[in-house]
Amino acid sequence: MALGRGLSELLGEVETAYGRSTTEDSSKHIVEIDVETIQANPNQPRKIFDEEKLKELSESIQKHGLLQPVTVIEDNKGGYTLVAGERRLRAHKLAGLPTIKAIVTNLEDLQLREFALIENIQRDDLNIIELAYSYAQLINEHNLTHEDLSKRVFKSRTSITNTLRLLQLSSYVQQFLANGKLSAGHAKVMLGLTDDEQKLVADSIIGQKLSVRETEKLIKELKNPTIKEEKKSKKSVKYDLNSLENIIKNLQSDDLKVKVDNKFFKIEITSQEDIEKISKHFGNTL
Repeated sequence: MALGRGLSELLGEVETAYGRSTTEDSSKHIVEIDVETIQANPNQPRKIFDEEKLKELSESIQKHGLLQPVTVIEDNKGGYTLVAGERRLRAHKLAGLPTIKAIVTNLEDLQLREFALIENIQRDDLNIIELAYSYAQLINEHNLTHEDLSKRVFKSRTSITNTLRLLQLSSYVQQFLANGKLSAGHAKVMLGLTDDEQKLVADSIIGQKLSVRETEKLIKELKNPTIKEEKKSKKSVKYDLNSLENIIKNLQSDDLKVKVDNKFFKIEITSQEDIEKISKHFGNTL
């Protein structure tokens, strides 16, 4: 059987079997399997499961039963390997139920990996890094282009490309992305920085709760330190107000009328004598 089939064809095997079970003898298609005989899919990309959501699903299964069977393949040891539905299986175990409804299908090992990856991308939210690694696995193992993958998982090519670019970031930043402490927007503006710069920026984002716009500003200053220095120099300008007060007192002592107004002062001139007095204080600057 050809590898790299489309999503609809892969899921069709499961959906067809499940659909027929509602009109034909369901025992031929959906069976009850001991949960202890099912091993997890070794190619499952999801590594983190929300415990609260699993608990909610477990309670729902206890109350309403399992509405959608898991999908498994038989192994050569008399047991089964899970293809799709790990959250359902985990929730089933959490509920303490000994058996679970399952559809038994046949998929080759490589197809098993493809099916698991696509099933997770389509049916359950992975964190952004898990999603990126899932995309990368499908591309590498099935020699796909970004456009091919776009058609297979029904995501835009731009979205896939941008998600894959996150794998260029350091493991330090990827970890924060995976646990939700950094957004994809924050990560995107860090692309191209060195690992040390990424660490500095990531720590600043988390410590100071920086927005994406503020992060862009920080990175701009990091890449162009002269901008920061110029800002510092502008902020550090101080005026000697004592000197200004002395100048005004000297002018007033010569019977000149001086008025201080905001950032400047005015000298009233009523005669040539006033001009000569001013010249005496400011010399050749006039």
